[in-house]
Amino acid sequence: MRTPNIREDESTPAVLADTPSVPSAPSAVWAWTGAVAGLAGVVGIQASMAMGAAYDENNAGNAVAITAAFAEQRTAMLVMHLSLTISTLLLLIFAAGLYRRLQAGLPEFSLLPTVAAFGLVLTSTGTLLGTGLDTELLFGLSDTDKMVPEVAVFASHWMGTIPWLWVGAGLSGLAVAVAALRHRAVPRWLGWTSLVLGGLTTLLGVSPLQYMAGFVGPVWVLLAGIGFALSERVKR
Repeated sequence: MRTPNIREDESTPAVLADTPSVPSAPSAVWAWTGAVAGLAGVVGIQASMAMGAAYDENNAGNAVAITAAFAEQRTAMLVMHLSLTISTLLLLIFAAGLYRRLQAGLPEFSLLPTVAAFGLVLTSTGTLLGTGLDTELLFGLSDTDKMVPEVAVFASHWMGTIPWLWVGAGLSGLAVAVAALRHRAVPRWLGWTSLVLGGLTTLLGVSPLQYMAGFVGPVWVLLAGIGFALSERVKR
């Protein structure tokens, strides 16, 4: 009986081994975004300090004088608007990246990533509201005769308070501190930095001196962004 010729390449199916793809190290763009958000926040707070018409003792109780002084501070208002609006948007990107970064290094079901992200989202909401009257005032103050002085007085107080509500960033800082010092999910130096600046921001925000949180909160965001960016670079 004749044995049929069997080609070796037809008798056994070729097995193609899938080469596993090596995941690339996570990008540090989100962290640098946080650094820029913090820097923009610092600039915005400084610009807000330059608009002190309602706090000038020489204008105390004089709505017309406050309006006239406020009208001369529109350049600082424009700087505050641009910087804090940039910070508002970039804080959301930083929040998303921070959530992912902490989630990767913490136990499953940990609340810390969510708390850290929500604190930044809350801060972003505050900076958005802080710039909410800018369009009205940038154009309205160009002709003070058409603006009710009391409106300008209220707006001057608004810009001296609402943009300073950075207490949410303090909560984010504390969450990062716990992730670093208890779970070692973050470099310890960044944990200690977050504990000091985040704790101070939170304490000021809870206290009657709540607007002082605007001095510290943006600085923590700036340093945290740089710190995470450098740590991601070391990983890569």
